Amino acid sequence: MAVAVGVDVAKEFHWAVLVHAETGRVLASRKVDNDPTAIQALIDEIRAAEAEHGPATAAVDVLGGIAGLLQVMLLDAGVRLVHVPGLAVNRARRATRGGEHKSDPRDAKVIADQIRWRADELRTIEPATEADSEVRLLVGRRRELVVEQTRRIGRLRDLLASIHPGLERVIEPTHKIDAALLARYVTPAEIRRAGRRRISEYLRTTGRHNTTVIDALVDKALTAASAQHVTVPGETVAADIVRDLARETLTCRDKLADLDKRIHEVLERHPDAALIQSLPGMRATLTAEFLAVAGGITRFPTGDQLASAAGLAPVLQQSGKMHYLRRATSGDKTLKRIFYQSAFCALQRDPASRTFYDRKRAEGKRHHQALIALARRRINVLHAILRTRQPYRLDHALAA
Repeated sequence: MAVAVGVDVAKEFHWAVLVHAETGRVLASRKVDNDPTAIQALIDEIRAAEAEHGPATAAVDVLGGIAGLLQVMLLDAGVRLVHVPGLAVNRARRATRGGEHKSDPRDAKVIADQIRWRADELRTIEPATEADSEVRLLVGRRRELVVEQTRRIGRLRDLLASIHPGLERVIEPTHKIDAALLARYVTPAEIRRAGRRRISEYLRTTGRHNTTVIDALVDKALTAASAQHVTVPGETVAADIVRDLARETLTCRDKLADLDKRIHEVLERHPDAALIQSLPGMRATLTAEFLAVAGGITRFPTGDQLASAAGLAPVLQQSGKMHYLRRATSGDKTLKRIFYQSAFCALQRDPASRTFYDRKRAEGKRHHQALIALARRRINVLHAILRTRQPYRLDHALAA
């Protein structure tokens, strides 16, 4: 590598700095509009610098999103591309003279310097396949809907508790039939006026619900309504909002179901999905989230590097005579949650995971500690599965 190209990514335009790797001399520093013509001009400039000084390596501080077009064009042009996290850029800049001063050219120069100093330590960005891109987009959309649904249900429960606390205590808006009830009947007077027969008939039209479930819900609703004969100020408006939120909740459920179906269809075409799902606890949603965040294992040559990226590898603390390992506080939180949640699910499905967990508990570790240790071990297993292209086998796991 003789040329380091640092690109500070932004929405309207990027700032690129070309630096001679050996001397640190700035070869070019300029604005690059976020459009194909301007990016192609940057690529031509990189090619010219390569012809004079040697191979180039480019780095960006953002993956995908507003950097999507830049990333695709650089990779299609055959430019080696690596990722320098924004936090690393910020801290490296602050370590220089006048580090509190921030500007796009300054950050781009810091990114280029990171290539010069740490080229072998930075993770390479690989071209994304169509399946990878689809998974990433669908998982991102699903995450948005889940966050919105959580907020919506919290607001619904808060409003319902303010006008009909008895009903709020016995109902669960995350269940379809409960949300369907709230889409029409909210206040005690409404429920008493409708009566058992009318409410039951309405609920039967909202889906294929078990008769026992319908009867139990109607009983709880009528009991709560019978216990409250007080009208709370603002009850009518609050009830209207609750009904709107309940309808939105039902609509969001349908959207999530459709997204899950599309995610399953994409996973069926993805070359890594079946291998990942062979590991107990890695359900379709967790598999899709892993592929969306990690993009396979090409960026992680070893299981240790994948564990470090997830914040599940111990961190060495050494200064003078002091020497110990502590739990990492950084790492990708989504990756960490994926491995932690899959490890928890595996306890009931995988004898090898259960045996490992029980051994850690017998050693005196608490539940959380034992689960983290299991998640860390499963990272190595998953990495081996993807590296060898062989699915998980229980007899091999027990033998190990």
